[in-house]
Amino acid sequence: MSTPRSGADDSAQPEESGPSPAGGEQPRVSDAVSAALGEAARRAGLDPAQDVTTGRAVWAAIGGWRGILESVLPSLAFLVLYTLTSELVLSLAVSVGLALVFTVARLIARSSLNAALGGLIAAAAAAALALWTGRAEDNFVLGFVTNAVYGSAFLVSAVVGWSLIGLAVGFLMGEGTAWRRDPRKRRVFFWLSIAWAALFAARLIVQLPLYFAGDVTALGTTKLLMGIPLFAPLIAVTWLVVRALYPRRAE
Repeated sequence: MSTPRSGADDSAQPEESGPSPAGGEQPRVSDAVSAALGEAARRAGLDPAQDVTTGRAVWAAIGGWRGILESVLPSLAFLVLYTLTSELVLSLAVSVGLALVFTVARLIARSSLNAALGGLIAAAAAAALALWTGRAEDNFVLGFVTNAVYGSAFLVSAVVGWSLIGLAVGFLMGEGTAWRRDPRKRRVFFWLSIAWAALFAARLIVQLPLYFAGDVTALGTTKLLMGIPLFAPLIAVTWLVVRALYPRRAE
């Protein structure tokens, strides 16, 4: 796959700087998407304009120790219990129960509910599907759908020249969609989006054959290994590359 072309091709694109032209729909839509993505990144602690270390940014993005536990423990509990007992109901109940405990703990602490509540909803929905079909491997189907949606979004955004990462960074750095007129930034955001699309695709490529083979233990293990251990390094790379693009704002 080649990188987006600049020069003559860029001239065919609509104007994409700060204020939108009168009646211009594209800039307004892109600004709204950019703002939404940027705010999500900022809440996750990923604001390249802030003077924080890469390690701190990555740690904030994964939610610290609490975020790691919320992400890993429900899946790990299901994997261990089902491998040892083959009891689907018990394994699912403990997994969803742990997600519920994390959500309640955040409510008591009056901290952000986003991660824990999202994990609870995902765990409950996945468990419901597995109980309905009676197949333990169906507990992973929702994860396949999520990876497919995220991977497709990153890939399509890169191919059409409106990288999701570029939109988020443009909002955070206060330049809107003006980055699209800079060939270097367009190239960088293109490849970063491709890298994220590749991560989600790799999960599907590795895990789908295990799902169709009905190998629940291997499927659960690879899901854990391809979760935070792959997510954190890619966050770090993305952070470092973006900071290199905006050195003055990163000082």
